[in-house]
Amino acid sequence: MERRRRRTAAAVAASVCLAMVTACSYESAGRDPAAAGGDNPAADAASPQTVTTGLEAPWSITFHGGTPLVSERDSARILELDAQGNPREVGIIISSAAGGGGSSGEGGLLGITVRDGYLYSYLTAGDENRIERRELTGGAGSLGLGSSETIVAGIEAGPIHNGGRLAFGPDGMLYASTGDAGNRDSAQDTQSLSGKILRMTPEGGAPEDNPFPGSLVYSFGHRNPQGLAWDAEGTLYSSEFGQNTWDELNVIEPGGNYGWPDVEGIAGGDGFIDPVQQWDPSEASPSGITVAGNFVYIANLRGERLRTVPLDDLRTSADALTGEYGRLRDAVTAPDGTVWVLTNNTDGRGRPGEDDDRILRLDESG
Repeated sequence: MERRRRRTAAAVAASVCLAMVTACSYESAGRDPAAAGGDNPAADAASPQTVTTGLEAPWSITFHGGTPLVSERDSARILELDAQGNPREVGIIISSAAGGGGSSGEGGLLGITVRDGYLYSYLTAGDENRIERRELTGGAGSLGLGSSETIVAGIEAGPIHNGGRLAFGPDGMLYASTGDAGNRDSAQDTQSLSGKILRMTPEGGAPEDNPFPGSLVYSFGHRNPQGLAWDAEGTLYSSEFGQNTWDELNVIEPGGNYGWPDVEGIAGGDGFIDPVQQWDPSEASPSGITVAGNFVYIANLRGERLRTVPLDDLRTSADALTGEYGRLRDAVTAPDGTVWVLTNNTDGRGRPGEDDDRILRLDESG
């Protein structure tokens, strides 16, 4: 099916420089970079600090108390980092399979998150993606994994478009982003779990206030969303890979239809919710996101940059770290409020540097 190609009337305006890690460009004419505020760690950072190196196809960062945990897609390892950034293997998610791995596949051990002493993981296992949880045993420096409990199974899997982000919302519910797994029409089928954002109890049940009774589906019409984050008011944001025309940042509404595969990007069509911002895939491929202070931070793979979007003007954005560290997979807010960024150059699609992959920390200057 030929894709409907759309461009918005908004022109990309002149670029301006910011005193940050790398040059930034604002995409809205007349936008004053100083108005973005001083609580933007990317804009205020003199340089990013390296937390750790030598990771292999890492995918997600989360925190268990003050202990950072990292998932590796192909090895299926869960790593904990000590105060010096030294990694230690906590365990291996043995039911995970890379689904092709490397340059030809996107499945494997993907998103992780922690709540109430459990590690939740999104993983590819055979012809399905599923969500499992395991009790975290021991303490910092000696963490272990208990036995697995599957809380959601039967999410369609494929060599591409597996989604995979997990995050707990301010409502205490677990959210998961799922891709269409290459089956485009599934995104519009509310009976299918693929091409969706799912919302569930920590045990995997459907909350009574979900938009579709008895269903985990929270929003639909997604191609391959990989970012989930909330602002202080409880608004949910999600980043999404488009096909050839537009990558997206969306504000998620319960029961909302985000258009795929009928539309991509800003369409203004009846029945579809438009993204608040869109980018050419060559400059984006947005994956993990976080909200810190008054900004959304978006890690970009193909675009090799960290994008910041001010919450008070979602139509604008600035770029940092552009081309400095290669592909960026995840962005998270650490317990101390700093933004951590995960590179992803060893996944078969990047150009690994000597110490790749790594985690970077952006500290506020004061």
